Amino acid sequence: MSPSETQVPPVAPPALPPRSWLRRRVADPLLDLLKTGLSPEKLALTVGLGVAIGLIPALGITTILSAAVALRLRLNVAAMQLATHLMTFFQLALLIPFLRAGAGLMGQGDRVAHLTVASLRQLIDHEGWSAVGKLLWRAELGALLLWAGAMVPLVALLYFVLRVVFRRVLAKNTSLNEE
Repeated sequence: MSPSETQVPPVAPPALPPRSWLRRRVADPLLDLLKTGLSPEKLALTVGLGVAIGLIPALGITTILSAAVALRLRLNVAAMQLATHLMTFFQLALLIPFLRAGAGLMGQGDRVAHLTVASLRQLIDHEGWSAVGKLLWRAELGALLLWAGAMVPLVALLYFVLRVVFRRVLAKNTSLNEE
């Protein structure tokens, strides 16, 4: 066999590093939405509102509320749900501070500041369940007022920042696809 007849095995391309969870579950779906024609402006508004709804200091309503807002504003429901559910950890972490600040706003700060299970039992024994409901209701109402006030500038900030980011990502992706 001559040297020219020997077969050289083909060289395999270098293996790509595995994609991270964040890339697979967050970045790629958002990029896919941009590729399918969702404008950067609509996607930025969707993500901004999804983050805001995901931080609401009331448990159990984020999924329904974000779907309703997305449908009403004709935004992408899946992207809004993704942004909303990514905020779950932060929602839980901010729930007690929001409730305490809300109680303070509604004039119940001294009763909620050092609230424990023992003090709740004492309140139930002396004043009944209605007193606990009233206390927590006022704290929740104050928390929702604080949340609403804080989310207006947050959504505006996220919209303007993400709009620029999504435009650049779309432009970069479009130029890569054209080459």
